[in-house]
Amino acid sequence: MSTNPSPADSKVLSTGPLENKDARWARLVLTTYKDPLGKERTWESAERSTRPKNSSIDGVGIVAILQKPEGPEIVLQKQFRPPINKVVIEVPAGLVDENESAAVSAVRELREETGYVGTVSGQDDWQVGPIMFNDPGFCNTNLNMVHVSVDMSLNENQNLKPELEENEFIEVFTVPLKHLYAACRRLEAKGYAIDARVGTLAEGIELSRRWKLFG
Repeated sequence: MSTNPSPADSKVLSTGPLENKDARWARLVLTTYKDPLGKERTWESAERSTRPKNSSIDGVGIVAILQKPEGPEIVLQKQFRPPINKVVIEVPAGLVDENESAAVSAVRELREETGYVGTVSGQDDWQVGPIMFNDPGFCNTNLNMVHVSVDMSLNENQNLKPELEENEFIEVFTVPLKHLYAACRRLEAKGYAIDARVGTLAEGIELSRRWKLFG
């Protein structure tokens, strides 16, 4: 085993069926519903089983922006995802704890996964986005995207100390925000998978640039 483990060192050894009674994080569900014509139909899906009882969301995705003189940079990470047997380019993310707001969860998860200490400030809707469903045709998993600002003049953001769990192997890096789309294309060409949250952010920035939405 490498003395400096990398997400790329992981690999799938086998796959097989999983019974609901043996599953820890999710379960399969068969839903019966009626379509607009009154016909009864069924739908197979997955359902996350870890959402706190008092929470409307499962987790948070974190848009962490480093404030740098040369321009803002977004914090990304590389993490191996067994379902697709690839290292994925992601934003930091995590599940919310019991009685924890999306903003508090985002600041905590960012510190734990990357070492960066950030803040969520302001009272407008920009800081915590609407509830988003990752893949509603397949599962009920949802989240808030939370915008976190990282002050690079703080000492704690100079010497990063992530607090990873023993099963987490995360490589953190940053990309200039204005070059995010090009970075996604480049990383995809190298064999990485692009998480939908990262790809959507990149597409939004590129759309804004191509259509000159803001001058």
